[in-house]
Amino acid sequence: MSALHEFKAELFRTLGHPIRLKILELLRTGEKTVSEIQHDLNIEASSVSQQLAVMRRGQLVDTRKSGTNVFYSVRDPLIFDLMDIARKIFEHQVANMNSLLHEEERETT
Repeated sequence: MSALHEFKAELFRTLGHPIRLKILELLRTGEKTVSEIQHDLNIEASSVSQQLAVMRRGQLVDTRKSGTNVFYSVRDPLIFDLMDIARKIFEHQVANMNSLLHEEERETT
């Protein structure tokens, strides 16, 4: 397997958790602390920290320390393009399913 394939697989594994995706959506507006993320997601600080650690290992987020606060930000904003494309794929699939449902309803009436 090539280095590129391994990188892609690892990237998608890192993205493969709903909380990590929610955190990235929050970071879309700029850097945030663990407590800000915890408040916005209404989950335990330990869960936020655990997911951020995975994202740091996957090089999706960077940190900046200011006093006692650690601020997290997205390392490469291109990740948002990937997330936007995933949303479009989801919307297309929903539209296709709705189309099939409507077609099936017409056939049964």
